[in-house]
Amino acid sequence: MIDPYKTLGVAREADGAAIKSAYRTRAKTSHPDAGGDVDAFSKLTACYELLLDPVRRKIYDDTGYDPQLTDAKDLEGMLVLDALVNEIILDERQPGSFDPVAAMRRKLTDQVVNTRFHILELERHRGRIRNHMDRMGRRPDSDVLGRMLSARCNAIADAIGKAEAEIEIIEQAYTMLEGYSYELDLETPKAAE
Repeated sequence: MIDPYKTLGVAREADGAAIKSAYRTRAKTSHPDAGGDVDAFSKLTACYELLLDPVRRKIYDDTGYDPQLTDAKDLEGMLVLDALVNEIILDERQPGSFDPVAAMRRKLTDQVVNTRFHILELERHRGRIRNHMDRMGRRPDSDVLGRMLSARCNAIADAIGKAEAEIEIIEQAYTMLEGYSYELDLETPKAAE
């Protein structure tokens, strides 16, 4: 994730005038017409636009993310975490009585395990289909059954690819939880009477 404050070289409290001034200064050297890199200049411009837009800036300040600057994997990871955060909000247990961060990590781990199991099942089915295809005699003029079975193998391959992409997203969400901890309330033992 790009930090717009660092990119422009301004403090978090910078006002519009300071942001414009910093943008103009950096644009002079990073503009493609001045020998700068096109990608770097577009990122600089995106950061400038974010910091000048009060709504986007507030969202960025509150969450650390902006849809236009965030990597697609980060956004997908955020969507996974958002569902887990909703579960925490709806959990009726008392704050401090359970560790919601650890619960999110467990759920993400369970999702990865379940998705990997699903992939194994899909691969098993694809192997069976291929085995049938290898054993089936083909008609010389048209191989209708062979094409149908081949189409099923391709559909399974697509499903495996989607499941593998889902694992990457879940792992990205898990990575986004790094560095978080949660303080639990420790019950004090009752004094012996």
